Amino acid sequence: MNFTDAEKRINELRKLLEYHSRKYYVDDSPEIEDYEYDMMLRELETLEDEFPKLKSPESPTAKVGGKASKLFSPVEHKVKMESLQDAFSFDELRDFDRRVRETAENPVYSVEPKIDGLSVSLEYVNGTFVRGSTRGDGVTGEDVTDNLKTVKSIPAHLNTPIDFLEVRGEVYMPHTSFEQLVEHQELMGEKPAKNPRNAAAGALRQKNSAVTATRNLDIFLFNIQQKVGGVQFESHIASLDYMKSQGLHVLPSYIKCADIEEAIAEIEKIGQSRGSLAFDIDGAVVKVDDFAMRRKLGSTSKFPKWAIAYKYPPEQKSTVLTDIDVSVGRTGVLTPTAVFEPMLLAGSTVSRAVLHNADYIAEKDIRIGDTIEVRKAGDIIPEIVCSVCHIEGSKPFEMPDKCPSCGESVVKDEGEVAVRCVNPECPAQLVRNLIHFSSRGAMDIEGLGEAVVIQLVGKGLIKKPSDIYDLKAEQIADIERMGEKSAANLINAIKNSKKNELWRLIFGLGIRHIGEKAAKLIESSFDGMESIAKASKDDFMKIDGFGEIMAQSAAEFFALDGTKELLEKFKQAGLNLKSKEKSGNSVFEGKTFVLTGTLPTLSRAQATEIIENCGGKVSSSVSKKTSYVLAGEAAGSKLQKAQSLGIEIISEQRLLELTSV
Repeated sequence: MNFTDAEKRINELRKLLEYHSRKYYVDDSPEIEDYEYDMMLRELETLEDEFPKLKSPESPTAKVGGKASKLFSPVEHKVKMESLQDAFSFDELRDFDRRVRETAENPVYSVEPKIDGLSVSLEYVNGTFVRGSTRGDGVTGEDVTDNLKTVKSIPAHLNTPIDFLEVRGEVYMPHTSFEQLVEHQELMGEKPAKNPRNAAAGALRQKNSAVTATRNLDIFLFNIQQKVGGVQFESHIASLDYMKSQGLHVLPSYIKCADIEEAIAEIEKIGQSRGSLAFDIDGAVVKVDDFAMRRKLGSTSKFPKWAIAYKYPPEQKSTVLTDIDVSVGRTGVLTPTAVFEPMLLAGSTVSRAVLHNADYIAEKDIRIGDTIEVRKAGDIIPEIVCSVCHIEGSKPFEMPDKCPSCGESVVKDEGEVAVRCVNPECPAQLVRNLIHFSSRGAMDIEGLGEAVVIQLVGKGLIKKPSDIYDLKAEQIADIERMGEKSAANLINAIKNSKKNELWRLIFGLGIRHIGEKAAKLIESSFDGMESIAKASKDDFMKIDGFGEIMAQSAAEFFALDGTKELLEKFKQAGLNLKSKEKSGNSVFEGKTFVLTGTLPTLSRAQATEIIENCGGKVSSSVSKKTSYVLAGEAAGSKLQKAQSLGIEIISEQRLLELTSV
């Protein structure tokens, strides 16, 4: 390759890697597998080594991780959280050993699994956990202390109250937790998480730690970053033993190896166990065990010279596609699923893989009868890589024009890839709709969860949301795992839900394109359900924040005969169908607020309610249109941006003064 071609390819690779790095580290929504990214990075490294004049300090090869998010307060790492150099063959491990031996005599190695999660730092002062942060770019991370406190395996106190200890580890989502999350997301008609790593990253970056707590994250700790006081030690293995003695959740296995060949044997052993592990690993890490040798070896600008990560190649196998099954989700979307001959893949037997939509199938030209290549995304979720060959006479797959559940015609809106059943009485949608209706964000009927809903529907006791309000305690008590007390509690929760604010009912109806915020806007724009049900598209278009698609969707939903019947049932059952009376104080009419930091006494929900009751709106981002920024303790980048734009900053006390009548 000549210089010009190399320059062109290097620039192309840098753009691709920057894009995919942002999707992985910042957005937590990767579009390619880790292996594909690693191969592009390796190609870039090779070209930059071959053409050193084209090297740049801004190249992805010179960077660690991703930038810290602006959602959280920044944390400057006193000890850099370095990345590791990757190896993709045993010969590369032997080259690493040769380089080590040029500086250190007779090195002994430790070998441990490389957990596929999110790298974090934990800080303990006098034995008490005080702060946790993400790696970020290795120098600056994000303060996620509150979210890390929800991880049950992180002790609040060490067994010994030493002066200061900073340890590094990997937060991950166990396979069982990930599978439960994906199942729930699919049931609710949400886009499922791609893999456990990104699900863990998304959970750890939640602004609400209560949401993080529901994701059942875990952690493995593998390194001491800083230590003041207590026992001293001279090796990595000894430090791991010490961390374990302090009650810290260290790696499940780590072993000392006399030389690189023993290390390679251990890596092979770890690789063979991948499929049986309860968590994801994407490799194994080889480290020089002796700390004095580590200090002698030092680091490059990006990697320590005393450690290397061996990356396992993704496992994929061939099988025959026997069928494409089409199911219906909560929102009516038809989802195709590949059914293929069962096979053992990455430690478990698989026979199905989601095909997402018709465009996805067409792009890969997947047909029934094809020989296909299958792999597990993140070693968990089966996915079809490609079609290897078609059988004679095979035809391209076409989505059904009738709903497989109710038989009604399906539609495909312009500009969308999804095919959808719009029949509000479609049985396949019923369970999912009822779960959404009773969920915490909607009608908040505690006790009416998935298992109960499925049984009630199965017994024919519920055929539409309004039937919930006709249930009797003895009917509920008769279903599995309920009993009289649980039945009475559920009946009471159903009764209490009748008093809910109207927006909860609107949101609970599951109107396409109408989320929680839109439901609140609808309530505030009309005096009750009677006027909402009569509203036209033009009426909804008058709502500030509504576009044509939202207005069209709302108008069409309320115009349906089935909707009118449902609302009448709600009225007869005694549900609140009136909009909340507006406060006499309209001091914030036409004003937009942004909230940041922790307020002294008010939760964000409470502060938002106060602002909205006084005619104001709450936005998530600061702009020139922002009227006020309500700032509390540990306010971050939003406060800084507001100051730079000259936007007025107010405290909780000032908010309450302005709204006092």
